Amino acid sequence: MAQLILEDVSKTFGDGTVAVDRVSFTVEDREFMVLVGPSGCGKSTTLRLIAGLDEVTAGRIVIDGRKVNDVPPRDRDIAMVFQNYALYPHMSVRENLAFGLKMRRTPRDEVDRLVAEAAAVLGLGGLLEKRPAALSGGQRQRVALGRALVRQPKIFLFDEPLSNLDARLRVQMRAELIRLYREIEATIVYVTHDQVEAMTMGSRIAVLDSGRIQQIAGPQELYADPANAFVAGFIGSPAMNFVSGRLLADPGGIVFTAADGAWNLPVTGTEKTVPREPEGLSVRLGIRPEHLELQTADEPDPNGAAIRAEVEVIEPLGYDTFVTCRAGENLLVVRTSGMDPTAGMSVYLVPDPAGIRIFEAQTGDRLI
Repeated sequence: MAQLILEDVSKTFGDGTVAVDRVSFTVEDREFMVLVGPSGCGKSTTLRLIAGLDEVTAGRIVIDGRKVNDVPPRDRDIAMVFQNYALYPHMSVRENLAFGLKMRRTPRDEVDRLVAEAAAVLGLGGLLEKRPAALSGGQRQRVALGRALVRQPKIFLFDEPLSNLDARLRVQMRAELIRLYREIEATIVYVTHDQVEAMTMGSRIAVLDSGRIQQIAGPQELYADPANAFVAGFIGSPAMNFVSGRLLADPGGIVFTAADGAWNLPVTGTEKTVPREPEGLSVRLGIRPEHLELQTADEPDPNGAAIRAEVEVIEPLGYDTFVTCRAGENLLVVRTSGMDPTAGMSVYLVPDPAGIRIFEAQTGDRLI
């Protein structure tokens, strides 16, 4: 396996579209790096640049200490697994697994050994003589994985390989990919738009938007300490609640006032870049559903830090219930397991001060 380095890599297409804008990151040897973001953010283009399927406009790509900008895909010693499997329909599973090795003129005994090893790892032993048409979606994806695995490349590239599977198979294949990664200790770059996949699979995650990296961190750090409003809103399900408003100076500290004037909230915590005179600064307050506690309206307002609201939508999901409440002009989702609310019920939402995040309204940069 090998280290992968991208240094200020950019890709501009002929029509002037900037798909990748000065992207830099390092994937260490045997690391599982996930590139995640919405459609059109540049993650698949970045993968294609690493593979050599698209040409780099600017910057450097280095694999195992060697600059590969001008190296053809076949000579980069990478293997790519695509979303659509790309299996040869007229070949058996055995032949699909062996095809790339035969093209490299690998000795037959070595081909048989590598195919047998990959089939054993991926549970394909009983399917080797079948053709792709006779396989399920999950089985086809395992064959596509096996075809990459037998090549024993320096780096594996995965381009949304689970997107065509149903929900149950996605969960199953996620677990199989994690197990496979631990067994072969590979260097992997994995592209997905699914933040659940990213959070459960990656050693580190690079969040992209509009061709630029917004943040690179481990799953828990991304969730708890997002660098900006985009990362905070993209990572997490259900998404972080956002409320527009202003910061006001107060004798006791800083107070957030919702834009509709319906409620105020004291803001504590580590101050990052809040101006010394925050008066009137337009911001967005962010708080995750689990950081809001639901209380009945007849309970006392604790320290003036509760938000008066009305229950609108209730979504029971077994152990947890997601409750959407209206507070003034804003809808806030609360995650709860200790209350059985009803639609139209008046409640208090009590925020956990440690869970409050403040973002600058115009730039989205994190302030607190």
